[in-house]
Amino acid sequence: MATTEFGHTLRRWRDRVSPEAAGLAVGGHRRAAGLRREELALLAGISVDYVTRLEQGRATNPSEQVVEALGRALRLSVAEREHLFHAAGLVPPGRGTVPAYITPSVQRMLDRLAGTPVAVSDAAWTLLLANPLYVALMGELHGDERNAVWRTFLGPAGRVRHTPQSQRALEIAQVTALRATASRYPADLRVRRLVAELRAKSDRFAELWDGGAVGRHEAARKTIDHPQVGALTLDCDILSVAGSDLRIMIYTAEPGTTDAERLALLAVLGTQTLTG
Repeated sequence: MATTEFGHTLRRWRDRVSPEAAGLAVGGHRRAAGLRREELALLAGISVDYVTRLEQGRATNPSEQVVEALGRALRLSVAEREHLFHAAGLVPPGRGTVPAYITPSVQRMLDRLAGTPVAVSDAAWTLLLANPLYVALMGELHGDERNAVWRTFLGPAGRVRHTPQSQRALEIAQVTALRATASRYPADLRVRRLVAELRAKSDRFAELWDGGAVGRHEAARKTIDHPQVGALTLDCDILSVAGSDLRIMIYTAEPGTTDAERLALLAVLGTQTLTG
């Protein structure tokens, strides 16, 4: 079956990205210098089978979210990202939508934090990128679970412990941030759908949204109950990327503590799981 322009472009750009450039550990003999399909799938958060079908032209209508994720995984420039959207028959998201583009320079910065759990979210708190240690710490997130506000109000309990006070503070901060994002990007249909779903399905969200609750995210210490290494109490800081409306969440442990030892152990266990 003849490949599509999108499939051909995807394969060509996959071949040019080295695992090191994508922040992956390299081990064993490799027949090619570029990314393997399973590595691209891992970085983009989609299945290997779907990557294969896209490259072979057997899947021809990737969603905007899939194209965006592939562009991030391939470390595309602004112009290359636009080309990939056009090759998929899509219009690149405009200025009226929540930005989801992560520049190569920010990607390189994240690569250098391989020993630290790091995740990048957009202005609506949808997870765009998480390094392997963050995934090992928090677990894999798929579909609606990738949005932190959705998880808080509609999702199952996560690994982070909460007191009634910290839970309330989190809820208020997330509602405040999402309200600001909805106001800043009124044309973003995904944000509008998210707000509508949350208001319809969560009485608590609707109460806070309609009541005009105001709060903000603060740096905090969080205890994460991990199924393999036990409880870790870590500092959680949220950084902003100037001009992009992205949020970078970083977890760190105080040196010399049991938490630091458990985080180091988790780094080893996570690496073994990903490369085994």
